[in-house]
Amino acid sequence: MENNVTRAGARPTSSRVFVARLVDTTVFDPIGDPVGKVHDVIVLIRMRGDPRAVGFVIDVSGRRRVFLPLSRVTAINPGQVITTGLVNIRRFEQRKAETLVVGELLDRVVTLRDGSGRVTIRDVAIEPDRNKDWKVTRLFVQRASSGPLGLRRGETLMVRPEEVSGLASGADRQGATALLATMEDLKPADLADVLSDLPLARQVEVAAELDDARLADAVEELSDDEAVSLISALSTARAADVLDAMEPDDAADLVGELPQAKAAELLDLMQPDEAEDVRRLMTYAEYTAGGLMTTEPIILPPEANVATFLAQARKAQVPPALAAVAFVCRPPLEAPTGRFLGMVHLQRALRERPQRMVGSIVDTALDRVHPADSIGTVTRLLATYNLTALPVLDEAGRLVGAVSVDDVLDHLMPDDWREADDEITDEMIERSANA
Repeated sequence: MENNVTRAGARPTSSRVFVARLVDTTVFDPIGDPVGKVHDVIVLIRMRGDPRAVGFVIDVSGRRRVFLPLSRVTAINPGQVITTGLVNIRRFEQRKAETLVVGELLDRVVTLRDGSGRVTIRDVAIEPDRNKDWKVTRLFVQRASSGPLGLRRGETLMVRPEEVSGLASGADRQGATALLATMEDLKPADLADVLSDLPLARQVEVAAELDDARLADAVEELSDDEAVSLISALSTARAADVLDAMEPDDAADLVGELPQAKAAELLDLMQPDEAEDVRRLMTYAEYTAGGLMTTEPIILPPEANVATFLAQARKAQVPPALAAVAFVCRPPLEAPTGRFLGMVHLQRALRERPQRMVGSIVDTALDRVHPADSIGTVTRLLATYNLTALPVLDEAGRLVGAVSVDDVLDHLMPDDWREADDEITDEMIERSANA
């Protein structure tokens, strides 16, 4: 940033701000208290004139994203954005005419109007004009190659918006390098939150750059409607791979929301074992133990030792709620198993010698849960015994799955709980008229 300061009532002498450098910059109120962090910049791309920047999307209170009009920004310095102190607490919802710089412009391929070829946008500069309206005035771009020998491969240059075509078009495939860099350390729920803020076409572009397991984790955290939209927009082969990587209960919930023909097509493309689990789970009513359970908890034979249990619990793909217990059964060890013997709690296992067999420390003093039992029964037992997961048994006493506390919470919360604000207060300001 080049002395990036914009003060209310005064035109700065040097105020060009590069958006990529603003991401994660802390936003402060006038007395120096942090309000949130910059997540993206919103611009309006017009038929004539420079694109207009109208505000920031900022992260506040954890995962909530809100709109901050640039009219409420009094200064932009290296490492800080200063506001008037008024922040709209309503969750940000992108409007049709708005474009997210990081989410939609960075890595877009555009064409230079001078005929010298195509370039990729790597950064976008905004600065205020005489009327203190913020405009996109420069694009920092990189040339893929030029000429038959690619003599200028990788050349970077600064151009004005009017010097390129395709800025407002998403027809060409847009890369996701810059956006993915901001997602690298995000937890699945936070990654899902970022995806939900993007247009569907951009979600698909980002999904193309994520591996199946990472995308599956994020899809599990999306709302039902968002998950259905994204899976439906992927190629059938990729969608089936993502469903294979999801927890069976989450995959069953998602497939159950799809049109029947689409669901059948995806199930046929899934791995046979995974598809069988999903089909079985789809036979249970939604608010029953069978409808809530997963078929892939930690299952061990009685002769397995504590060290084996701890090794299974350490696997990254095992959710924390399921890692806290192992279910001890006679072979076969895939649901539906042989006879269920009991549970071993991780805390108990940590107090034992690694060589001790889990069959000697099983907890059998638990009520049995059957697939048809209601969510109320499951909730009561989880609370009564302070458990993170419960075994689900069929009439023959075989383990058919396990219900975890996080699955119960997902079904007890309102449908829109992911979008709900942590605090309910009056809106402090309306969206800026500039938008």
